[in-house]
Amino acid sequence: MFKPSDFFILLAVAVSFAVSGFSYFNGLETQGLFTAIWVPSILAFGIYFKLAALAARGVKQ
Repeated sequence: MFKPSDFFILLAVAVSFAVSGFSYFNGLETQGLFTAIWVPSILAFGIYFKLAALAARGVKQ
């Protein structure tokens, strides 16, 4: 069910979240908030690519 690409997307989300929290709580609030915006964006791209791959294979939901 999970492919290596899914784990890389989740890893990117985790790294982005960690960098965001680290930046925010170490005095770089603007950089932390900017990096926090990446988390839902990365997840959205991951979902899009997952659905595109399923559609290309002809899998019906």
